Amino acid sequence: MATVEHTDGMPPSGAAVGEDGVRRRDFINIAAVSFAGVGGLATLYPLINQMNPSADVLAAASTEVDISQIQPGQAIKTIWRKQPVFIRNLTPAEISQANAVPVGDLRDPQTLAERTREGKLNWLITLGVCTHLGCVPLGSAEGEQRGDYAGYFCPCHGSHYDTAARIRKGPAPTNLEVPDYVFKTDTVVEIGKEA
Repeated sequence: MATVEHTDGMPPSGAAVGEDGVRRRDFINIAAVSFAGVGGLATLYPLINQMNPSADVLAAASTEVDISQIQPGQAIKTIWRKQPVFIRNLTPAEISQANAVPVGDLRDPQTLAERTREGKLNWLITLGVCTHLGCVPLGSAEGEQRGDYAGYFCPCHGSHYDTAARIRKGPAPTNLEVPDYVFKTDTVVEIGKEA
């Protein structure tokens, strides 16, 4: 069947045209597609919303830790988001030792000042998870092996971290991660909150 083209700009006979030149069929198509789109979004919203974290997870998004009892040279291990966190009160000698390391000699170059907060250079807060395969390094408890650089030692594969928790020896590719945290007071730190 041959199609007939109209060169005069008029629609084929029998097609209804509104005053603005839009056919009723076009309006019905646009309305149907719009309705389907809204219906699709209404169907997807509950599916996407169920992927949001639950209230108990949101409550664990940050944690406050009282650091008033941590003496210089001591460290504690706490838990945040089901992961260990090391909080160490560095001694002046440990700070000097960390600052004496040429940053260019480090696998993951960072200064101690980049890993701590201004005015709180003695407080080093890191995740207690080795960046190699996720083991928990030793060095936060009294008497634990602290490795060749007096920081942390991962017993799984032999990664050694210095007093600034920077990787110095072993297979770990990067330094122990520093989480977001803020000092609420001089003796209370909130882990999981951006500075």
